[in-house]
Amino acid sequence: MHAESDGRGDVVVPTAEKSAGELTEELAERELGSRAPGFIKSSKTLHVSWQVGVFVVGLAVVVAGAAMLVLPGPGWLVIFGGMAIWATEFVWAQLVLRWTRRKVTEAAQKALDPKVRRRNIILTTVGLVIIAVLVGIYLWEFGLTMPWKIDE
Repeated sequence: MHAESDGRGDVVVPTAEKSAGELTEELAERELGSRAPGFIKSSKTLHVSWQVGVFVVGLAVVVAGAAMLVLPGPGWLVIFGGMAIWATEFVWAQLVLRWTRRKVTEAAQKALDPKVRRRNIILTTVGLVIIAVLVGIYLWEFGLTMPWKIDE
């Protein structure tokens, strides 16, 4: 059994009625807003400086992720990482991450539906057969020729 802290020092213990995943979701739903340390929140200037720093770091990570969409690298993962950085300070980013998490969970549940999985397997198999037939026709018609001439 795992105990979780709700950030205020209270320990939340999963019960038979609630699983650990439900408790994590409940804890994520509770608190919106800045997660900056208390001494930073106490000073307006320090808090605004903190928010600017978080925004700049998050922006750099999101821009790096956007670059990785066309360059080698895990672009979407890095973009969501930048959003998570923003979500430590900004409510709008927390709401976007909640919405994204909910949509990803729904898509995963839909993909695990036996009817959808069967349909996807059939479509993939048909697509691979069509590609194999087209490659076979091309090789039958034109043969396998290399773009360079090794014999000369």
